[in-house]
Amino acid sequence: MPIIINLDVMLARRKMSLTELSDRVGITMSNLSILKTGKAKAVRLETLESICRVLECQPGDILEFSIG
Repeated sequence: MPIIINLDVMLARRKMSLTELSDRVGITMSNLSILKTGKAKAVRLETLESICRVLECQPGDILEFSIG
C-alpha cells in the first residue's frame, strides 16, 4: 500500500503509549492498533484531527505517500 502510517514514530517522539493515546483521543485500542499497523482501509478526518491535536503534530507527520 502506498500510504504509510507513521503513528508509531509520532508516539515514540512524544514518549506516549498507544494506551495513553487511546484514553486521550477516545478511540479504542483495537482501532488505533489497526491504524498503527497500516491495516486500516480508511481514516475519518475527525479521528485524524483528534490524534493530531493530542500528539501536537500535522497530518503529514502521521501519513506518508510512498511511490514504488
